[in-house]
Amino acid sequence: MKKIASIPNDKRTLVNMTSSIDYTKYQTVEAIPKASSMIETLRAVGYSIEAAIADIIDNSISARAKNILVNFEWKGSRTWLSVKDDGRGMDNEELIQAMRPGSKNPLDDRSRKDLGRFGLGLKTASFSQCRKLSVISKRENYKPVFWTWDLDFVKQTCNWELIKYLPQGNFENEINSVKSGTIVIWNDIDRLVKDLQKNDENALDKFLEIMKHVKKHLAMVFHRFIENGRIKIFFQDRPVEAWNPFLPNEPATQGFPEEPFYNGKVLVKGYVLPHKSKISEDKFKEAEGPKGWNEQQGFYIYRNERLLLAGDWLGMFRKEEHYKLARIEINLPNNLDSEWQIDIKKSIARPPLALRDQLKAYAGKVRSQAVEVYRHKGKNVKPYPGQKFVPLWIDHKRGDKWFYKINREHPLIEKIRKQAEEKPDKAIDTLLKFIEETIPVKSIYIREAEEPEAQGKPFEGIKHDDIWTLMKNIFDSLTKQGKTKEEAKAVIVNLGPFNHYPEYIANLD
Repeated sequence: MKKIASIPNDKRTLVNMTSSIDYTKYQTVEAIPKASSMIETLRAVGYSIEAAIADIIDNSISARAKNILVNFEWKGSRTWLSVKDDGRGMDNEELIQAMRPGSKNPLDDRSRKDLGRFGLGLKTASFSQCRKLSVISKRENYKPVFWTWDLDFVKQTCNWELIKYLPQGNFENEINSVKSGTIVIWNDIDRLVKDLQKNDENALDKFLEIMKHVKKHLAMVFHRFIENGRIKIFFQDRPVEAWNPFLPNEPATQGFPEEPFYNGKVLVKGYVLPHKSKISEDKFKEAEGPKGWNEQQGFYIYRNERLLLAGDWLGMFRKEEHYKLARIEINLPNNLDSEWQIDIKKSIARPPLALRDQLKAYAGKVRSQAVEVYRHKGKNVKPYPGQKFVPLWIDHKRGDKWFYKINREHPLIEKIRKQAEEKPDKAIDTLLKFIEETIPVKSIYIREAEEPEAQGKPFEGIKHDDIWTLMKNIFDSLTKQGKTKEEAKAVIVNLGPFNHYPEYIANLD
């Protein structure tokens, strides 16, 4: 057992200032976590590869980089990936500190523009994907320095030790091509390419598809930095174009007023994106984002201009087709991390309880407008001044069920009535055509999705005299034409909506 010691005298004052316990009375013993077990635990934090790479880029932005290059080389199980920047770089001591897990206390005060929090991002993000993390860095007017975390070495030694190792490649020449900067290198990417062969075309296709998704994710997460010119991101030496989820430059995009919440610390702004008919096919395809239209609806939470969470209703609503045009940005400073429960991966956020009702009410207004745009295909559903909008179909309730009926007071119906006096066949055809072409399919779908138990069945809740009379007339007509009673019933039972009323059919004779 290790030596037991008491707290030194020079620390007693600090201890007594920060705790009600007098620690000087108690013995202590070191409980250093086992290195190999702890690092394997850090690997299980739950990063996706796109979130892991975004976390590495956060460090580049914090280092005031202007250009960030994400590159990889496919070599099967020996594939490597790197993130290079031209930030301020690090000297040897700074690099060792940056490689140390928990290099920052999340409770410490930070720069208002700092994108980090736990001092774990570089390590946990990298460990989640690879077993060898190498970093080579260069301060201006300094020689490059490098260190590596090799998890297999840690497993053998059970020590928290870096090794002075740099993987084969052109990395030293690359770092010397800039005045200052850093390159993060992943090797032995076991979570993605373990046991894969370099000549396996199917594996290569899957890998490239994942890389394509990573590129889209970076375009979304850092779109504000790219748009305002703070950084340029290159992926395999090609520039990453910003993907703005709100289509702010499209004339048909409807923006809501920005509202301050939480004593002005949280700013919220809603958008209803254009209907497909209002934008080009290419723009519509582009606007669906990394996960598709339905999945991209919801709140977008930004902290210091960096997107943390994209397309999530935060448990307030379900994602449904008819709300897919609703997107709402929430802007946070980094001093609300604990209140919003921002996680290590910067991919989870939960609003304080005091704010949930306000956000839900604001989102309700945006969602309502999104439904109108979706239902009416982007058309202006507001009446002209002095005019009243007259729908052909009306939704109404009978009891506790919803139904749709033709508006008998619509001018079209009056016109058809007059036409029926002269040309009844043409009038009926005209009426049927308008009914067929104007059935409120989207409204019915929305109602069905939101209140499936409240949708009424044909003739539910009203007297069935008309059904019985019409059914009897058809039955009599069929029997006069020579059909037996059973044959006539067989015809009627296959006619909608009579098929819903077998009890009437049984009593026709």
